[in-house]
Amino acid sequence: MRKVIIIIIGLIIVGCNTKQEDGTVRRRHHRSILTPASSGNPYEVMVVMEDSLWNGEIGVATKEILEQPIPMLPQDEPMFHVSRVNPKRYDRITNLFRNILVVRQNDMYTKVRMSAERNVFSDPQLIITIEGPNIDSLTSFIRKKEDRLPQLICGEEINRYATDLEFDHNVKVNKKCQELFGCSIYVPQDLNKIKQGKDFLWVSNDGLSTIQNICIYSYPYVSTKMFNADAYMRLRNKIMMDNIPGGKPGQYMQTNPEYIYEKDLNIMGVYAKEYRGLWEMNGDDMGGPFVAHCEVDTINNKVITVEAFVYAPSKMKRTMIRRLEAALYTLRLPNKKINTK
Repeated sequence: MRKVIIIIIGLIIVGCNTKQEDGTVRRRHHRSILTPASSGNPYEVMVVMEDSLWNGEIGVATKEILEQPIPMLPQDEPMFHVSRVNPKRYDRITNLFRNILVVRQNDMYTKVRMSAERNVFSDPQLIITIEGPNIDSLTSFIRKKEDRLPQLICGEEINRYATDLEFDHNVKVNKKCQELFGCSIYVPQDLNKIKQGKDFLWVSNDGLSTIQNICIYSYPYVSTKMFNADAYMRLRNKIMMDNIPGGKPGQYMQTNPEYIYEKDLNIMGVYAKEYRGLWEMNGDDMGGPFVAHCEVDTINNKVITVEAFVYAPSKMKRTMIRRLEAALYTLRLPNKKINTK
């Protein structure tokens, strides 16, 4: 079975048990039977830092970066759940945590440097180490990594989810996607409710308190002008109106035009466009976050869009939407090797 390797533009993922300062991307090895499972939940980060640093400028900068709100969620949710341990308590128990950020200050260092290691004490695990000669240089360096640090940790978690989906996904949905679009995608097993439309596939867990969904749809490719937020919203609104109605006549899904975010991606060498925003049900109070990836099927000259959205009133949505987002990265277009298992 092929390996899922996620490479997001601007993301640096470093190899197992090897410190890298040049940004080299390496694939992690198979887990050793001697390596224990990591502790902690997805999107939790343990910071290893002296009390004096944690209570000063460096600690403030670190917390602000790791706990900044996630964009395009209906309520503020922090990027990560952060805990902190003094280096004296960084031992055989705490070093099993899945995401660790170690910050050291010592005048023996001539400049600030950052390195990363994977699966050193447990699996899966990412350990980021930042070392510097003084408080000012460390604080400045961490501030400059406001985007890179979250990208690195988020990318690692997404890759973990995607790798898990490679071995445990809904086979029926994957085959249906291949029949309709000539594409392969791995979605979670619990998304087992399927609705099919014209050039449209909707899978859902159909939950009682939370509803998690992934849609796959296609439309003819005309030009690069299709890859902007306004054009995407117009197409999305029409497609969702036709395929995702509400519970009463006149109710249908639409995009909130005030909240839309777009970004270019490079996924395994293939250009993709990412959109994030908020969806709402016209004529109803339902709504929530969504994230979508659009790629061009150059063989059939059409755009393939995969989109994840959730409905979870009064619940935190960070982990739910990120879990589904990982599935979007497993999309393989017809010009890629398709796995039918």
